[in-house]
Amino acid sequence: MKISIVVPAFNEERLLGQSLVQMKSAAGVFVRQGWEAELIVCDNNSTDGTAEIARAAGALVVFEPVNQIARARNRGAAAATGDWLIFVDADSYPSAGLFEEVVEQIQSGRCLAGGTTVRMDEKHWVAEFITRLWNYSSRMGSWLAGSFIFVEAATFRELGGFNDELFAAEELDLSRRLKQRSRETGKELVILHRHPLVTSARKLRLYTLWDHLKLLARVLLNRRALTRRESCTLWYDGRR
Repeated sequence: MKISIVVPAFNEERLLGQSLVQMKSAAGVFVRQGWEAELIVCDNNSTDGTAEIARAAGALVVFEPVNQIARARNRGAAAATGDWLIFVDADSYPSAGLFEEVVEQIQSGRCLAGGTTVRMDEKHWVAEFITRLWNYSSRMGSWLAGSFIFVEAATFRELGGFNDELFAAEELDLSRRLKQRSRETGKELVILHRHPLVTSARKLRLYTLWDHLKLLARVLLNRRALTRRESCTLWYDGRR
């Protein structure tokens, strides 16, 4: 068995080094299982030291010139040689316990793909509210958080990967297609919850509640907004 950890990264020099250290440490779970593991970072046209930091951490670095997270994840997956893919965001910190849960699901033979609940790395009432709402919706509806997705590589490729027409919510689109495949195959789409993924709350520091509400309103009024970079500034305006 081989696991490929894929990390999309755009101007992530501030947080990437720490997150890669955590990922490599947690990936010891796979090595102790007798499995292989590889770490792939997709430099999504960064203008800072993202690629250099990734190489220094021992990651395979690939390049995607179009600044779009769906394309970055797909480019990383194209370079992956693992039987299973784990997509982790560059500002997130998976624990060994979370990777152990992934091992359990893979070994069960019943799992097609999965995600996890999340926990912000800062205490903030808005963050608490949003994460509780998301975690409930995720578990009830089998929606995968983009910050952590594990999926059988063959299934991911058969489904065409992430939709590269979308600049946001591409993980929800993939979730929808995985749920359909789950119904067809009888395999499970799971949301892990014993070891939530710790992820950065920086968007709540960098953007106001009004910024988030405006984005939500744009999407609700016009779903095509998700296909335009200028409508998804919370991901693409370069604030880090």
